[in-house]
Amino acid sequence: MADELTATAPEAAPVAGQSAGRLASAIKIVRPKKRFDMATVLGMILTIVIIAIALSLTGSFMSFYDLPSVLMVIFGTFTITAMSYSSDELKKAAQILKSSTVKSVRRPSTMARQLLDLSVLVKSKGPLALSQVETEVRKDPFLFQGIMFIADGYTPDEVNRILTQDIEALIERHRRTASIARRAAEVAPAMGLVGTLVGLVQMLNQLDDPSKIGPAMAVALLTTFYGALMSTVFLMPLATKLERNSGEDVMIKEMILTAIVSMARQDHPRKLEHELNMLLPPGERVRYFSQ
Repeated sequence: MADELTATAPEAAPVAGQSAGRLASAIKIVRPKKRFDMATVLGMILTIVIIAIALSLTGSFMSFYDLPSVLMVIFGTFTITAMSYSSDELKKAAQILKSSTVKSVRRPSTMARQLLDLSVLVKSKGPLALSQVETEVRKDPFLFQGIMFIADGYTPDEVNRILTQDIEALIERHRRTASIARRAAEVAPAMGLVGTLVGLVQMLNQLDDPSKIGPAMAVALLTTFYGALMSTVFLMPLATKLERNSGEDVMIKEMILTAIVSMARQDHPRKLEHELNMLLPPGERVRYFSQ
């Protein structure tokens, strides 16, 4: 990378009271950590337990179980959802559960300080100094890609356009992944209604035996219950969690984009600090130069 970083910049006084060499050695990029999201799993488990307790208190728990209704709602939901997407998109359906229960943990304020460290280094010694932190920068592929654009002499407008397109593509991938769960959440209640109609037809065929009307009606309504349960307890929360995790990931990448463009323009780090704080939520904003 040192050979590629041919761009130079006028010498600038070290910012924030550190020499460029000391600052380069102090820069540490925190790699995103994968953490099991207990909130999603515990929320589902507790919801199921609460519903199970409520059902058991109403009488016979087995009266709420009907295998044909379960099969109709579950398999019907997945087959109809499959009709809405291509085979390639369906291969990513398994990521719905994984992405909802395992998330990348990285505090935005920590990322902001790391980006400001890099900006101070570039302002002090120019883009060539980035070669000193290549190992650290490689920990974040998106950040490394942006640094390489600076090294290759891309203009700030070109860097902004390319990285923005990458972020937009990421948003679209996340949106389509979440849309699979949302589509299934829409289909599940509809399949429950279909099962109810099937059960009502069967019930009407048994009107000559009044003793069978009550049990047949109960079975008919169970499919609606299963469809609503599947949509409300499982699919909608998964879609919401996917969209929330996507928003956090996109915010980090927008921070990196802002920092890369700022470094490409050789802006003063104080200006970058202001721009990053505009992206950060109030509780995560940093005071890099007044700490």
